[in-house]
Amino acid sequence: MLSKDIGLDAKSLSRLSKKGLSLKTLKDQINEELDITLELWRAQGLDVRKEHGSFFFNTAFIDINEAEFCIVDIETNGSKIEKHQIIELAAIKVKNGKIIDRFESLVQTAEINPHITELTGIKVSDTKDAPKLKEVLIEFKLFLGDAVFVAHDVKFDYGFISKSLQKIGFAPLLNRSLCSLALAERTITSYRYALSYLNDTLHLNPNPRHHRAMSDVMTTYGLFLLSLENIPEEIKSVEDLVRFSKEAPRHKRPKFDPLLKVEED
Repeated sequence: MLSKDIGLDAKSLSRLSKKGLSLKTLKDQINEELDITLELWRAQGLDVRKEHGSFFFNTAFIDINEAEFCIVDIETNGSKIEKHQIIELAAIKVKNGKIIDRFESLVQTAEINPHITELTGIKVSDTKDAPKLKEVLIEFKLFLGDAVFVAHDVKFDYGFISKSLQKIGFAPLLNRSLCSLALAERTITSYRYALSYLNDTLHLNPNPRHHRAMSDVMTTYGLFLLSLENIPEEIKSVEDLVRFSKEAPRHKRPKFDPLLKVEED
């Protein structure tokens, strides 16, 4: 999702995360002055730095314990960005395993179909005094800053928020992102990796309200901490962690659902 919005090919993005990208290659793929482009990227949440004559994501040099991770969850009134919108957005900032800041808001909307209300418990009337989407997105963008965007099945949350920003006239997100589901598949053995299932088996959140944004954020937070406990020792930087979440072998899933066995017993 980053390649399309940043204007670099996949190979160049890979080099930014690990080996470094030459000035010539970078200039060949961007249309603006380099300094202007780097400032625009920074404003969109992506910091690129020059080191030893090559360019890298700044996160290639940030230790996992020093990084800020922003764990995010949204509820929407449908899955299609063309006609649906965010109705609730929640996030926490995490550094060295500790929560350092929180963000949470309902979003004013004129329509929520009954299925979504049944799933989330959110009714149109609940949002009548909530801020409008533009206000919530601006505040969230300031909250997010250049933190690493973390979500369970991150492609949906990241993409929906980024496209929502574009719909109201802002540039898309360029923050580095991390999928807690993909990371869990490589650090935790489970029959399934849906957030509710993981909470049932691992007891990550003692008071879950599934399909409510802050509750799912807190469940993801518990999962994220557990995953970090199980990463190999050689994973040091944020970019090490991002690559590991995408490239490391997944754990082999059990043949039978342990929750069914508990129910039968």
